[in-house]
Amino acid sequence: MKTTKFSEMTTEELIKNQKTLKTVNAIFAVVLFMLFALNIFIVFMKGFSAMNVVPIALLPILILNIRNLKEMKRELESRE
Repeated sequence: MKTTKFSEMTTEELIKNQKTLKTVNAIFAVVLFMLFALNIFIVFMKGFSAMNVVPIALLPILILNIRNLKEMKRELESRE
């Protein structure tokens, strides 16, 4: 996986990546919220299982994406 610093990207690339990441983050957050709600329901109906930790395990991905969005925003603001 290629990792690039935001300072090395052009403004157009940053804006494009920011829009894409916002969309992906919003969809991922909705799906993660639905997983949490479904897990609560399943725990009450059938009890705890190993699959109930999946939303908790996916939460760091959302947190990292939010952090990347903030860094992109800071970089774009510093260029203006």
